Amino acid sequence: METTRSLIAQEKSGAILRLSLNNPDGANALSEAMIDELHAAFDNAEKDTDIRVVILSANGRIFCPGHDLKELDAARKNDDGGREDFARIMGKCSTLMQGIIGLSKPVIADVRAVASAAGCQLVASCDLALATIEARFSTPGVNIGLFCSTPMVAISRNVSNKHAMEMLLTGDFLSAERAAEIGLINRAIPADEIDEALDELAKKIASKSTVTVSIGKRAFYHQKELPLSEAYEYTSSVMVENMMKLDANEGIRAFIEKRAPDWRDE
Repeated sequence: METTRSLIAQEKSGAILRLSLNNPDGANALSEAMIDELHAAFDNAEKDTDIRVVILSANGRIFCPGHDLKELDAARKNDDGGREDFARIMGKCSTLMQGIIGLSKPVIADVRAVASAAGCQLVASCDLALATIEARFSTPGVNIGLFCSTPMVAISRNVSNKHAMEMLLTGDFLSAERAAEIGLINRAIPADEIDEALDELAKKIASKSTVTVSIGKRAFYHQKELPLSEAYEYTSSVMVENMMKLDANEGIRAFIEKRAPDWRDE
């Protein structure tokens, strides 16, 4: 009996969950099935109270080239020219990206190869991103007559307007070092050092109070969309909410008493 390999490989180590795009034969393209499985994996990670940090990686020679263009092209044979399928897939992909932002646990992208178009959008949607020196990034849709409009949303929220527009208008690849310079990723790291760097970063974040991290992540993305005065009003109320948590009381007492805090995640 033939078994179907999951498009998303999962490995849990303590409080850290690694989700890996797992269709190297299909270059890890974001097919509708891949999007569905990845979305489900993030939903499960949200429900698992043992998980504190998620690492998103990929198996194979390509991190993710973006949407499955063969799948999209095949939809043109439909009576509506593919419009319904295009709308559904783009909608699902947008929901996935917003789900990463909305996840209460931090997500770290682990990029060791090419991340282009919606694959670059996936990296930009993660809270943090580390890449090997060999990794490359691009939004090449302009080269095939399909402007990377949805990747633009995530990328323009990570880098300056001019850097984003240069990526979008030229379609050129960026080196990992350049991606770090413009803020698309956090660091470009030699391949033989990235595992250690990821482990150190993930464990450091996992050692914090989950309730505090969750409050902070939610507030970070919300306040960015507000005018300055509204952002301060909102974050002031968040600080009050945070202060009322048991972990804030414990953390402050531990600091005063010069001891390590004992988080209750409450």
